[in-house]
Amino acid sequence: MTTLPPFAVHIVDDEEALRDSLCFLFASRGIGTRLWGAAEDFLASWPQPDCGCIILDVRMEGMSGPQLLDALVEVEGSSAVLPPVIFLTGHADVPLAVRSLKGGAFDFLEKPFNDNQIVELALRAMELHQNRASESNTRAELAARFDTLSDRETEVMHLILDGQMNKQIADRLSIAIRTVEVHRARVLQKTGARNSVELAQLWGRLK
Repeated sequence: MTTLPPFAVHIVDDEEALRDSLCFLFASRGIGTRLWGAAEDFLASWPQPDCGCIILDVRMEGMSGPQLLDALVEVEGSSAVLPPVIFLTGHADVPLAVRSLKGGAFDFLEKPFNDNQIVELALRAMELHQNRASESNTRAELAARFDTLSDRETEVMHLILDGQMNKQIADRLSIAIRTVEVHRARVLQKTGARNSVELAQLWGRLK
């Protein structure tokens, strides 16, 4: 089991005793928490850079858990970029929690829940969020590399990706083969690709 120090579990529940209990539980496993007594407070303070996952009660006074999730999705434009949301629900709220899964929630736990179960679920959720964040950073770095290409280098790159040889590219662009070779070399150097196959793989990761 691996904890993820950069992230904390954000617990949104209007029941103080439950918040404190979960805080103590996660602290005993070396996992940081942030506690929120109302969905409105959490939403007003969004975004939270240290949020690795959200444990969210379905029924609260004021804004409900599903309403908070909907509001966060509206702010971010997609549930895919949000930290995973774990709903806590009573038996009568299970159908609502299931519908929330379709709306982008990660999972739900019915009260009363097992301590190990909620910790393991939170760790899986934070690992997923960390992987998404790493992939997002990788894509941003790749995009930055391709952004350094000049217009002509970009043009040559697309022809390379179309499978055209240097002579074909030279004829297509009405330039010398040697010029194509220079552009090809610069494209590979700037993108960090070793060859045209790897160039295609890197380009494909941006799609």
